[in-house]
Amino acid sequence: MRQYSERMSRLTGSAIRQIMKLMSDPEIISLGGGNPDPESFPVEKIREITDQLLREKPTQMLQYGVTNGYLPLREAALEHLFRPKNIQADLENVIPFTGSTQGIYMILDMFIDPGTPVLIENPTFLGTLNVIKKLGAKIIPVEMDGDGMLMDDLEAKIKAHQPRLLYTIPTFQNPTGRTLPLERRKRIAELAAEYDVIVIEDDPYGDVRIKGTPLPPIKSFDTAENVILMNSFSKIIAPGLRVGAAVGAADLIQQMEKVKQGLDTHTASLPQAICAEFLMRGLLPDHLRTITAIYGERLDAMLQGLERYFPADADFTRPEGGLFVWVQLPGIKNTGKLLERAISECKVAFVPGTPFFLEETQGLDTLRLNFSSSTPQQIDTALQRLGGLIQEEYNK
Repeated sequence: MRQYSERMSRLTGSAIRQIMKLMSDPEIISLGGGNPDPESFPVEKIREITDQLLREKPTQMLQYGVTNGYLPLREAALEHLFRPKNIQADLENVIPFTGSTQGIYMILDMFIDPGTPVLIENPTFLGTLNVIKKLGAKIIPVEMDGDGMLMDDLEAKIKAHQPRLLYTIPTFQNPTGRTLPLERRKRIAELAAEYDVIVIEDDPYGDVRIKGTPLPPIKSFDTAENVILMNSFSKIIAPGLRVGAAVGAADLIQQMEKVKQGLDTHTASLPQAICAEFLMRGLLPDHLRTITAIYGERLDAMLQGLERYFPADADFTRPEGGLFVWVQLPGIKNTGKLLERAISECKVAFVPGTPFFLEETQGLDTLRLNFSSSTPQQIDTALQRLGGLIQEEYNK
């Protein structure tokens, strides 16, 4: 019998991964993933860039690279992503990585020992939650309202537990779609400085703004260099490239480089170079306008469908961007069981809310819906079916 490490017992299966296994049925409409729309991928631009890179720099693209990243990408990230958001940084403050999940893992690995106190939003992204559990941290959830983390509760828990880390997704949060207001962002930076807490600011969705006014990242208010901003190209160019970048204090970036050396030596050179060229050619602004126009129609379809087909007491977020809408259904005791019926009877998939919470007894009446990877018509059809099923459950 195989004997796995004790920390493997802390991992739970991903609800999203289980749902994806069901997608072999072409009749199922999935509102359960977090995938960008494949039709939005800038295929021709990437093909053109790739051809040029392999023609002009074939050896550099196919040879080993350096751990701290492809220099043009670090330069392009500074110029086009970080400095425009009022982040004061230089090359020594930037490191690319293989998808933002790797970058987050690197920081967690740097700071977490068994029993290390770590603060999280509750609910939060289940991938990061699983890694924190695996590393054996003492996880402390921070209470939230419709705008995100509550600052009084955050400060109280910092004082009580003296955490090393706070993990937050302040813009179009996964799973809720909530966005932290300006004053709370400033306050997090102040608390991080006052109590010497490292803040992982995970921002894969911030540039996918459909409407409203962009908010500056927490990192832009960071006077103590305790905030690390994580960027991903997965949602703004294409997830298959598996490229992201972090900006933070030079000493933190140096430690991340040490961890990365033992993980994969370096992020693949060709995808880094593709992202760099995409930024340097000025292609990102037009591409963002393209995808946010597509997602805007789909978000509108989802919000209209929720109003039209769901019970009157359904409470759902109204995000201004990102990929997700969060729904609470007071009349449903367990959305996990609802999912079973939705798939078998309605051919509709979603993600139950419970896996995003620290405790599996929380969020039993919640679910997460994705609007980016289905057409407006599919969204309307799925919500009509799902709403009818929910009404049946309410009437029991």
